[in-house]
Formats: sequence, C-alpha cells, structure tokens
Amino acid sequence: MTRRGWTAGAAVLLALLAGCALPDPPRGRSAEAGAAPGSTATQPPPYRRWGLSAPLSPPPSPLRHPARPADGLAPVLDRITTSRKVVFLTFDDGAEKDPRFVDMVRELRLPVSMFLTDSVVGPGYGHFARLRSVGASVQNHTLDHAALRGLPYAGQRAEICGQQQKLRARFGVRPHLFRPPYGTYDTTTRKAAADCGITAIVLWRATMNAADLTFTKGPARLRPGDIVSVPSTESPEPMLRERTARLLRRVQEAGLTVGRLEDYL
Repeated sequence: MTRRGWTAGAAVLLALLAGCALPDPPRGRSAEAGAAPGSTATQPPPYRRWGLSAPLSPPPSPLRHPARPADGLAPVLDRITTSRKVVFLTFDDGAEKDPRFVDMVRELRLPVSMFLTDSVVGPGYGHFARLRSVGASVQNHTLDHAALRGLPYAGQRAEICGQQQKLRARFGVRPHLFRPPYGTYDTTTRKAAADCGITAIVLWRATMNAADLTFTKGPARLRPGDIVSVPSTESPEPMLRERTARLLRRVQEAGLTVGRLEDYL
C-alpha cells in the first residue's frame, strides 16, 4: 500500500472510531458504483420516458404474404389476416413534423408507415428523411389529397404516379403501398394504382383520434392484424407523440405489439 493509500485508510478508520461522518468521495466520481455525474445509468429506460409501463414485445415473424388478385388491380385491405398478435401503425398526410417524434420512433424502435401527401409535407421532407433513417417507411398518399372516387383515370393516375415520382426523387425508392385520401376509391383507383407500381391499397380498421380509438367496423377493440391510422393535424394538442403513446398503451392492454406492415404486404 502506498503512503497516500495508508493515510486515506487511516482517516476513515479514525473517523469511524470517533463516530464522525466519513469524508466525501473524490470529486468527479459518484459515491455509488463509481459512476460519473450525469451518467445515463440513472436515466429511465426508453419505454418509461415515453409513458409506457413495460417495453413493447418484439414483433413475431410474418407467416406469409397475401395472394394477389387475379384481375391485375391493386388489392384493397383494412387489416391483415394473421394469427400473429400484431397491429400496424400508419400515419397520414405529413402535417406534423415534431423532432421528438423522431426520437420516439428511434428509442422504441417503432416500425411505422408514413403515408405522405406532397402538398401537405411542403418543404418538410427533411423531417421524413430523418424518420426513414431511424426505421420508418415512406408510402404514397397522393400529390394534393384529392378525393379520388369518381375522378377520370387520367386525374387519378396523375395524383398517384405524381407522388410516386416525388417520393422516388426525394428518397431514392418508389413506394409500393398507397392510401387514398378519406379512404374513398373505385375500380379506376385500383387500376391507376396498379399502373403506378402500387401493390396494395391500404385503408384502416381503427383510428387514433385525440381522445381515443374509434373503429370503422367489427368489434370496438383492437384485434390481431388491425391497421391503425393516426391522422396528422395542425393542432398543437395533443402532440403526435402523445397520441402515439396513448395508442401504444391500448396496444399493450390488448396483449398485442406493433409489426411492420411492409413485412406482411
């Protein structure tokens, strides 16, 4: 033992014998486990930071891809037929560009699908590039958010193919999923979508509104395979990340987890 170590040990022993308080630990180190001040060891785990009581379960592997329609038109679906205990989170339009939502997707490793409208995103494509970098998928929601049903083929094709080209120019990939604005479509929509390279038209069975979930049909509860829409809003309250946290709690309460939609289509 060095002289300095003997001196420090003697000081502790004398303090104990005299009933005095122990000397402070050296500056720059924590009294517990030698952790440096500000260490992340004292930070809550990511799921707690985002308002969850437990981490999300890892998604199971998909069983198979659904069969394609024989008519050559893009199929339309609002849920995935699967026994896997998963639901799918989809986000519409692109009006909200909260950087903390990017943190949420990254920290929770959320497999989310973003259906983007060019006129709504405007100059904010950089935000969605950041979302893509942390695992989000970018899909098609038309150029101008026009209601497509009843429009002639040329108009519908322009809305769908035009956004395909925009997204490919922005991100270098061409989407294969499409969500029609307002959920309205017709046979012309299915043909135009297929001609633009779309392999599935994605609707939804559940919607996460500001207050809670609503359902388009069937039982008013989440079921395996449900596609959930989280509409974008210009209103600051509640923030997208808050609505998403509330949705994740509902998912966990139902004994489900979040899967990647693109893995099933």
